Amino acid sequence: MNVQATLVQPLRRVGAAFVAAVGRLDKSLSPSDTLNRLKQHKWAFSDAIYIFQISLATFWLFILQAPAFVKLMIPVLYALALLIPFTSQFFLPAGPIFLYLLSFFSSKYIPVEYRPTPSVVLLPTLESVLYGANVSDILTRFTHPILDILAWVPYGVGHYVIPFIVAAFIWLFRPKEALHFWSSAFGYMNLTGVLIQLVFPCAAPWYELIYGLTPADYTIRGSPGGLARIDKLFHSSGYTTAFSNSPLVFGAFPSLHAAAATMEALFISHFFPQTTKWVFGYAAVLYWATMYLTHHYLVDVVGGSCLAVTFFYLLLPEELKGAAATAPPGGLAAASYRSKYEVYDLEEPRGRGRGTRGNGTIMRDAEAYDLEELSDRESDEEMDITFRSPVVPEQPSSAVPLIKSNGRASPVKKSHRHTASIASLIRSEDRGEEGWSPIGGSFAFPPTPTRAQADEGKGARGS
Repeated sequence: MNVQATLVQPLRRVGAAFVAAVGRLDKSLSPSDTLNRLKQHKWAFSDAIYIFQISLATFWLFILQAPAFVKLMIPVLYALALLIPFTSQFFLPAGPIFLYLLSFFSSKYIPVEYRPTPSVVLLPTLESVLYGANVSDILTRFTHPILDILAWVPYGVGHYVIPFIVAAFIWLFRPKEALHFWSSAFGYMNLTGVLIQLVFPCAAPWYELIYGLTPADYTIRGSPGGLARIDKLFHSSGYTTAFSNSPLVFGAFPSLHAAAATMEALFISHFFPQTTKWVFGYAAVLYWATMYLTHHYLVDVVGGSCLAVTFFYLLLPEELKGAAATAPPGGLAAASYRSKYEVYDLEEPRGRGRGTRGNGTIMRDAEAYDLEELSDRESDEEMDITFRSPVVPEQPSSAVPLIKSNGRASPVKKSHRHTASIASLIRSEDRGEEGWSPIGGSFAFPPTPTRAQADEGKGARGS
């Protein structure tokens, strides 16, 4: 029974968060809404990044060897997606990721005469100088099917799946600013890595195992490396086909597998701190897998990790630092919600049943996740406190016009669920000094001054 409850509760929470996330989406399909927002947008210097994106995308589309119709449809479809509000809320933040993918797949069409000569000896030499040995070569000397599976799961599966999982959890449980941050950091990091690989092409360890240290050229096709054992294990040829037709054969440095794993670990640990040791444990396994499968040297792994750390902290906005990183998706202001009990520094009452949460906690959850609106009874408008009559055990004579004979409040003024709670929050000892306490059972009249005291007071004022 406990196991079932353990599984059902997280699923219910994810389901409720999904419903709330869908409710927060802009469901408008009118391009005029997007055009109006564009007219009202206050342009800043940071918007110049869109000029860079358009320029680079135009270059890749120009060299792309595809029918003119296809090359024209790519920007047209993307522009239509940006015009419709419902799709633009996804496609506009994902622009850096789309630009990275376009750069990666179009890079093979760069003319050979404009490409630098691939380096074969630089990376293994740097690894031996910096770390005292060829670490990646040591890790590949012993292989086993169990180790192959252990390396394949993060390198051949997790690398392509986990970015979507990270984006989904941020979308469900964190503000939209965090999702935009993920798109920018992940996209620009990978784009920068591809540009470095194009300007600084280096051979991977599998090249050294197959061809030795002979000079490389762009006629050489890619290799699946250790993933060929996975194809053999599953009687398939998926990885062999994919890596043999890779558009970027000499892209060993920096390792984008290591960069992606580091970025994922940084994001998850920042926005979900309770998972820190697990996500960095996964990243460590992937670091090992990149070298065990002969796709990267250790220096590539270090370079990719440094690239991820740089872009994470370079693009991390101020409003997502500190406690705001764990703010619910209702908005960054939701984290600053204070209940009436916190305002008056009083202990929050708890329900009678076990595990029942206080009203303040429920209100914070409802406000944070937008899971439901308040009921009709709870959503009444706030009334001015001067019209609220506390329910007192004894009826003072001054409250007779406001209270019926049966002890209920007069229907002249609309009742409210906070009528008695506000009065109970004000401490009787604080209000007793003023002569009347709503908590007490009597009304204390201040003593009437005598004529001598009154004359004395007038004389003091005249002097």
